[in-house]
Amino acid sequence: MDLSLRWLNDYIDVSDIPVKELCAGLTMSGSKVEKYTEEGAEISNVVVAKILDVKPHSNSDHLVITQVDAGRGEPIQIVTGAPNITAESIGALVPAALDGSTLPGGVKIKKGKLRGEVSNGMLCSLGELGLTLHDFPYAIEDGIFILQDEGNKLVPGMDIREAIGLNDTTIEFEITPNRPDCLAVTGLARETHATFDRPLNLPEPSFKGIGGSAADELSVEIVNKQLCSRYMAAVVKNVKIGPSPLWMRERLRASGVRPINNLVDITNYVMLEYGHPMHAFDIRYIEGNAIKIRSAEKGEKITTLDGNERELTPEMLVIADAAKPVAVAGVMGGEYSGIMDDTVTVVFESACFDGASVRTTAKALGMRTDASARFEKGLDPRMCETALKRACELVEKLACGEVLTGIIDCKAGEPVQRTAPFDAKWINTFLGTDIPESEMLRYLSLLDIEVKDGVAYAPAYRSDIGCKNDIAEEVARLYGYNKIPQTIIRGMAAGELTPEQKFTRRLSRGAVSLGAYEICTFSFISPSSFDKIRLPGDSRLRKTVNITNPLGEDTSVMRTTLLTSMCEVLARNYNNRNASAFLYEIGNEYLPCGGELPEEPARIIFGAYGKDTDFYFIKGAAERLLDVCGISGVEYIPCKGEDDTFAEACAFHPGRCAVVTADGVKIGIIGELHPETLEAYEIGTRAYAAKFNIPEMFAAHKDRTYKPLPKFPATTRDLAVVCDDEIPVAALEKAIAEGIGKILETIKLFDVYKGTQIEAGKKSVAFSISMRSHEGTLTDEQADAAMKKALKKLDELGAKIRE
Repeated sequence: MDLSLRWLNDYIDVSDIPVKELCAGLTMSGSKVEKYTEEGAEISNVVVAKILDVKPHSNSDHLVITQVDAGRGEPIQIVTGAPNITAESIGALVPAALDGSTLPGGVKIKKGKLRGEVSNGMLCSLGELGLTLHDFPYAIEDGIFILQDEGNKLVPGMDIREAIGLNDTTIEFEITPNRPDCLAVTGLARETHATFDRPLNLPEPSFKGIGGSAADELSVEIVNKQLCSRYMAAVVKNVKIGPSPLWMRERLRASGVRPINNLVDITNYVMLEYGHPMHAFDIRYIEGNAIKIRSAEKGEKITTLDGNERELTPEMLVIADAAKPVAVAGVMGGEYSGIMDDTVTVVFESACFDGASVRTTAKALGMRTDASARFEKGLDPRMCETALKRACELVEKLACGEVLTGIIDCKAGEPVQRTAPFDAKWINTFLGTDIPESEMLRYLSLLDIEVKDGVAYAPAYRSDIGCKNDIAEEVARLYGYNKIPQTIIRGMAAGELTPEQKFTRRLSRGAVSLGAYEICTFSFISPSSFDKIRLPGDSRLRKTVNITNPLGEDTSVMRTTLLTSMCEVLARNYNNRNASAFLYEIGNEYLPCGGELPEEPARIIFGAYGKDTDFYFIKGAAERLLDVCGISGVEYIPCKGEDDTFAEACAFHPGRCAVVTADGVKIGIIGELHPETLEAYEIGTRAYAAKFNIPEMFAAHKDRTYKPLPKFPATTRDLAVVCDDEIPVAALEKAIAEGIGKILETIKLFDVYKGTQIEAGKKSVAFSISMRSHEGTLTDEQADAAMKKALKKLDELGAKIRE
């Protein structure tokens, strides 16, 4: 909503309040100000000038030399080529941009020479001042703007902004949907009155009329009373179509509305002033002189004012005459319902339509107008009469027609006044304040809310008042939100992260520390993504939550695995010629569980490709992440492409994939993506992924505890064994650890040998083992005994000590 400060001053005097202070005050009281702008702010050093002399240029057949009085004492010479500046223009008042002036768009005017003659500036046209013929209909489009001196107020040297009314200040508000009354100058005037406690002048509109009644000219019937609660009409005869007066054009322009003609401008003016849309019909195009507010018939069509033919449906409300629709109710009028240059008799409509119906109709037709934006928020039917009377009053004020005294008023029922309980003690408890009841009553009085016997009665235009919380809000915003003391919500502990949230953040920080970049992808995917990762047709991951109104096939189901999303991002990076990528995402999977809502377990997934990226890169990243998160007892079990916990194992290379377990519980899967998966995503290089289940990780993690530095020295042994080539080194390490027991400190692999000195199908694996006791220095006998136990465990695996 754009508010003209000049217009606001008609109702409440705020001329002595700095605009910044005004904006801050209204924002703090609930009417949020987005910004304010000053009209003509780009224009400087442009003044009213009186033409004293015009003579031809000696070196040009289209230029003339003018002498103008610009209020600087001596005449100023300006050369112009405008066709409407001739000898007959002597005495005319025009805008003159003097040397050093600035025009809209950052155009700067400097003194110069034109064909040898000095020009000390420029005479301006409408367009050069950022104006159009709608702003000043008496001007011409391709010539100098010759000013009309209404009231003999213009003098040479006067700032052009002041002379033509281009010096208003416009304040832009962000009005919330529950306050349709603030989409009006009068509504914002009431808010200003309540905020600054200044006198408010809102006179009740009235008109005299010439006798007669609108009912003698046409009939009105509300057929659909559910979607139209009130319809009022007034008739204006002997209409005189012409430009609106300057003061009306100024206010419309400052409010972002283009002036058209006096009748159309009156309807727009009333809509901006009272927030109630109106429409004017030429009575010649109302067949049968009958208006019916009814539902559209199936297949019925209407050509709207914008020239487009639109097909209507029975859910839409229309204003119809005896034969056809003439307007889409609350949205836009029909092609022949507007005001023409030869219009003689006009019907002013002021009605109240159902907000939800207007919203759905406007959306279905692809039309959103100022009228529909107001109706859809819910207007009060009692404002119909005020708006209609104001329109008739303006007709008489502008002398552009004769208003019939009687008006038509059809109602579908009487509106109920909105009330809410008032309890000062409860309000203070609710707000955490100690505001005296008398002060609360004063605030409510400023808002026209009357309190009687513990009940607050809202004014007709306040459709948002419905419960005691609303009354508390009104008190709070006038008392000042910044004055309300800060308190912790009663019954709630101080806000802090849950252990699960802390763990998830630790995961994220750990991933970043590894050098991975975080990504964030949509939770909805295409069903075809499951084919790309080679999921079998009967896989449980294909059972998805389907979206009722998807944006398209590519976003029609909720994902059951993060792997598809990660592959999409890896593919996008590869196809954008990024040489390498190491990414991670923490997100949810959506697994149907038979109930109304799916399970939404949290997962973390890594994806990588690049020159130095291989299986051991992704495995090392996983080991580091698990260590950071305090997860021990981890094992990597080879996976051949099938797993009961991780159904997406089929997306991995069967010989380069492992399931990660912690204390026997499966927590993740890592590996190289299958060549067919890479081909499906058009990734032309090896890529790797690792996915972990966060709930299982959280259950397996242990908080780090303090361990004192060792008091006793360590004992080391080197051990080399020969075993079958298929036995993983991890299995050997596990056997050694089980054999040595609690005195084991570290096991480090330092050699793997396959060659002529080893039997075919075998390998030699060598470890460096460190042992330490916290109870005393280990003796050779204790260390040897531990090593014997380790060798026994290794023997069970078929590993023999190398001779």
